[in-house]
Amino acid sequence: MDSNKKIKVHFITLGCKVNTYETEGMRELIEKASMISTDKLEEADICVVNTCSVTNIADRKSRQMIHKAKKDNPCLKVIATGCYVQTSNEEELLANGIDYILNNSEKHKVVEAIRMLGEENGNKTDIFEEKEYEEIAFTSACENTRAFIKIQDGCNRFCSYCIIPFARGRVRSRSFENIVNEVNLLAKNGIKEVVLTGILLSAYEISGLSNDMSLLKVVKAISLIDGIERIRFGSLEPNIISESFIKELSGIKEFCPQFHLSLQSGSNTVLERMNRRYSAEDYLKGVEIIRSFYERPAITTDIIVGFPGETEEEFKETLEFVEKTGFEKVHVFPFSRRRFTKADKMPNQVNSEIKASRVKALMELEDRVGKIYKKSFINDTVEVLLEEKIQMEDRIFYVGHTERFVKVFVDFSDNMCENKLVKATVIDIFNDGVLAKVI
Repeated sequence: MDSNKKIKVHFITLGCKVNTYETEGMRELIEKASMISTDKLEEADICVVNTCSVTNIADRKSRQMIHKAKKDNPCLKVIATGCYVQTSNEEELLANGIDYILNNSEKHKVVEAIRMLGEENGNKTDIFEEKEYEEIAFTSACENTRAFIKIQDGCNRFCSYCIIPFARGRVRSRSFENIVNEVNLLAKNGIKEVVLTGILLSAYEISGLSNDMSLLKVVKAISLIDGIERIRFGSLEPNIISESFIKELSGIKEFCPQFHLSLQSGSNTVLERMNRRYSAEDYLKGVEIIRSFYERPAITTDIIVGFPGETEEEFKETLEFVEKTGFEKVHVFPFSRRRFTKADKMPNQVNSEIKASRVKALMELEDRVGKIYKKSFINDTVEVLLEEKIQMEDRIFYVGHTERFVKVFVDFSDNMCENKLVKATVIDIFNDGVLAKVI
């Protein structure tokens, strides 16, 4: 690379909100180093691919994006990072055309990696090291009006189906002071809503405090920052839900009554094989606690179907649990075998046809219970944080979300803009949300 030329870097991100957060952090780091972030792959010198490995499909997409980047720009140097990189061997990765391997704990060193490539010292790899929380922060939103704040990394749970502990390492928590400082900067840049995220958010810990009290301390501190009007959690484990925890949260007006509680199965026998450490009854008790403090809170979840040995009766238990619980949204995934995990070697693997049939059945049920929840807001007045303008056929809308994360479509008008809070009356369910009229 010409030493007098500013290096142009293109970013590709796959997978979770934590990856999205970390990509934005890397983008700010390279810009502070006088490099240029470009949306055009063809003009880039370096492409950073932040990969995912949560399923076999995610692995395949990660490989495909690396190959496509090289094909579309043959002169490109590719830096690969993320969970696919962390769980694959070096020989396989370099054979896929990767020039530099940056492990998950080294993302804050992306500038150094780019400079090493510029000096033709590529093909460097690092093993995963357990260490303190790796600081990588940014000062602008990564999703229009909403900012994701990563406060925790790693996982110690080792659920029998999950490769993420191998990819992300053990639990590390970000310092309380750094979290508050980042949100302060975001608020000064106009951000109204923040989402606290992590690989195992429920494991976030401040020295001397339990996990639930640690999270509460962060939420309370953020709620006092001028300009922050909404606070959400990413995914929580069900066993963090207690009456004292939810009671404290309900007293913080900026905290939104939306809870993503990871379920994975409504069958106790499947949960036991998954090593999930709670029962369906435990989960439902947590939901009931939340509903005792909040009116119509949004409860969303993830469910894996076709786990090894899952019988028709066990799947029926999951369907019944979903209907009884009345989720606002269920993210449905067919079980994906991941090497290194216990579930990969379990007997009675469910065939793909049965998994596909169960995914279809659960998604149909999810659509029905989700509509019941959305219909409950018809004729209600809701507050919507406007996020983006879209066009659907010959109609223009502004789209945003309520505090319960119900997606709202309102007809466009000239006095609307992104990051604006408006009040609207819900008219009907519409598309994947509700249609409303601004008051």
